[in-house]
Amino acid sequence: MEEKTDVDLYNSFLKGNNSAFDEIMNRHRKNLVLFINKYIHDIEISEDLAQDTFVYVLINRKEYDFKYSLKTYLYTIAKCRASNYIRDQKKIVKFDESYIRDEEEPSQIEDNLLRAEENLKIQKALAKLKPEYQSVIYLKDIQDFSYKEICKILNKNMSQVKVVIYRARKSLAKTLRKDGLEC
Repeated sequence: MEEKTDVDLYNSFLKGNNSAFDEIMNRHRKNLVLFINKYIHDIEISEDLAQDTFVYVLINRKEYDFKYSLKTYLYTIAKCRASNYIRDQKKIVKFDESYIRDEEEPSQIEDNLLRAEENLKIQKALAKLKPEYQSVIYLKDIQDFSYKEICKILNKNMSQVKVVIYRARKSLAKTLRKDGLEC
């Protein structure tokens, strides 16, 4: 039996054949993770971003333009996800309880205080979110649970968790902008 092409599988997926989408994922997941990992240098996060890529395709199934190869489409989305992740990581401020140490220079003390102030603004913005959004951000971004663990904790499937995390982060960013903190 002849192996189906990506286009054949995608057309089958568009007609409602979810196993065709599973085949697309199986065919491209490993290399997509390796591709993303070249940017991220963290295999677990790369796996999460690859999963985000497939969730995006699943949710936006009609957006694929058949004049490009499916592989190119997937890698374009993955690169965008990796770039967004890198950009967002530069903006995340890790909470550090030791703001001031005796051996620190005055400029370091000022930097620590500014980070603590930003952290407080982020915590206030988080408090304004819906409880569901607070939970997923806490689990994923603060406690660093994997998507699989979050699915188990919240009793949701992977797609549901990905969508809620995406919406929660978007809502948090909007709240932070409204409160005057760039994100």
